[in-house]
Amino acid sequence: MTRDPQFMTCQEFQEQMAELIGSGEDVNNHPHLRMCATCRALLADLQTIADAARELLPVEPPAEDLWQRIELAIQKEDSSLDPG
Repeated sequence: MTRDPQFMTCQEFQEQMAELIGSGEDVNNHPHLRMCATCRALLADLQTIADAARELLPVEPPAEDLWQRIELAIQKEDSSLDPG
């Protein structure tokens, strides 16, 4: 039985928080958060940590020829192992 989100305990909300965030929905509009300053603060802290982590390791797309270089390296290694 799914509990009414408006009447969730903090523990219930926090146990579902990762799933809620991962769903892509705006968690800030969750009914529990409208009533709970503790969970709003926790979510804000988690968002701050996630933002800081993204700045530490900027995401860069791989080089366009990455897969080709990998394939060539594998072929080269295979040919060096071939006794024939």
